[in-house]
Amino acid sequence: MTKSAPLLTPVLIGGSIIILISFAIRSSFGLFQIPIADDLGWLRAEFSLAIAIQNLAWGIGQPIFGAIAEKYGDRKAIILGIVLYAVGLALSAVAITPGQHNLLEVLVGFGVAGTGFGVILAIVGRASSDENRSLSLGIATAAGSGGQIVGPPAVAALLAVMSWQSVFLIMAGVILAALLFLPLLRAPARATKADLEESLSEIIGKALRDPSFTLIFVGFFSCGYQLGFITAHFPAFVTEVCGPISPGTILHDIGITTTSALGAWAMALIGVANIAGTIYAGWLGARVPKKYILVALYSIRTLIAAIFILLPMTPLTVIVFSIVMGSTWLATVPVTAGLVGYIYGLRYMGTLYGIVFFSHQLGSFLGVWLGGWMYDLYGSYDAVWWIGVGVGAFSAIVHLPVREQPLATQPAAA
Repeated sequence: MTKSAPLLTPVLIGGSIIILISFAIRSSFGLFQIPIADDLGWLRAEFSLAIAIQNLAWGIGQPIFGAIAEKYGDRKAIILGIVLYAVGLALSAVAITPGQHNLLEVLVGFGVAGTGFGVILAIVGRASSDENRSLSLGIATAAGSGGQIVGPPAVAALLAVMSWQSVFLIMAGVILAALLFLPLLRAPARATKADLEESLSEIIGKALRDPSFTLIFVGFFSCGYQLGFITAHFPAFVTEVCGPISPGTILHDIGITTTSALGAWAMALIGVANIAGTIYAGWLGARVPKKYILVALYSIRTLIAAIFILLPMTPLTVIVFSIVMGSTWLATVPVTAGLVGYIYGLRYMGTLYGIVFFSHQLGSFLGVWLGGWMYDLYGSYDAVWWIGVGVGAFSAIVHLPVREQPLATQPAAA
């Protein structure tokens, strides 16, 4: 009887911890919107543009860091990402103009790229057995939600007792601590460098000519739009729009007494719900065609966003929305990464997923920037929400024609 391969390998544990630290910081940026605007007199659109640039830089950096990892080694790519992340955060503490922050958010975005899903999921995918790969990708992705659970509440607590500049410095120190977990990341060896350079452009060319790759690329846009908008604007949205939290309610009794606190805890609740949702999506990815899982996830998002914006805004609707949206939050990531790896192979998964992820970050850039621009223009986020509903429905549809079959086994086009 063959012994099953272990699920919780050192690579999975180390990679999950690095993603957790990276996303604990990254998911907290929305909490700086009001303190920075109050302190420096920025418009909402100016802060939004800085975070939008961060998301765009993350998307541009993802295939670059995937290629660096595949050519020069995983650890070197991650170390570079950690250093850029820390430098960007530390210098943000002394930047006082929107232009300065915009420039520094490029560094932060590249830092997230080097410590996030593109590089880490490729390592975890190669180090996992065939039977455990989809679930392993789900667990590593869920670690990002773990970061979202601890990050916003911790940053909110720090902002309550110290300046936002000091909090940026603390976050720079926290990301440097991720270096301690690099020794755990020992994935299987790749092909020789010469062999890699000979065939990388070939597989990218084949993927770019494949209609399924285009559909996956386009479909990932709405995920970035929705997540980028909610991460950057949801805490402020809840703070300004939600009704009062009355004494005697359950929320008030457990310490959520203000809409500001509700916004921070809503982000954490999204992370809690997504741990279950993402792990389940990873488990399901080994049993159900991945494209249908993506269709279901985008359909659920579209529905809950439409219902949320149509109903009166109350603490209860915020909680329900956070739970349902959270169950799908990052669940698209292991399924999309697994779909790319299944169709095009694991060898270049980091670079190919990085290319697909660029679409995600284009959407994220638009969601973050439009949120600030339209708020300043109309005094409301309603139009941005409805655009999110539209692109979510579009993503559900475009995944249906994806040809979920390894490219090497597909018949050549006529």
